[in-house]
Amino acid sequence: MAPVASGELTSRERAELDRVIRSAEQISRVEFSVFRGISQGDPRVFAGSLHAALAAPDRSILIMVDPVARVVEVVTGAEVRRTLSDRTVEMAVLAMQSEFAQGNDVGGITRGINLMAEHARAPRTMHVRP
Repeated sequence: MAPVASGELTSRERAELDRVIRSAEQISRVEFSVFRGISQGDPRVFAGSLHAALAAPDRSILIMVDPVARVVEVVTGAEVRRTLSDRTVEMAVLAMQSEFAQGNDVGGITRGINLMAEHARAPRTMHVRP
C-alpha cells in the first residue's frame, strides 16, 4: 500500500488520465482502469471485486487509489501477468507513491500507468519464413 493525496480531480485532470490510459492500451494491448475514490471495506478485497467486474478482467489492469485511506492497490489479470511481473508492479506503485507524496495524484497515476504499459507489452518476435 502506498500513501496518496486527497482531493477531487478536475475535468482537465480526468481528461489527461483518459488520454494516458488510451495511449497505454495502444502500447501494451491490455486494458487499464483507474478507480479513485473511497474503497468499501478492505482495500485489497474491494480492488479485487472492481477488477472482477471489468469487461475483460484477464486482459486488464486495475489501479485503485483511495485518497482517504491513503492506499493504492493494483490488480492484474491472468493474461497480463504473463508479461508484467509483480516486481514491475511494485516499482510502478513506488513511482506513484513518490508523486503522491508531493501531492501530484495525476502525475503519480500517469507514471504508474506508463511504467506498467511499457512492461506489459508482449515481446516482439521475428518470424522467418522457411
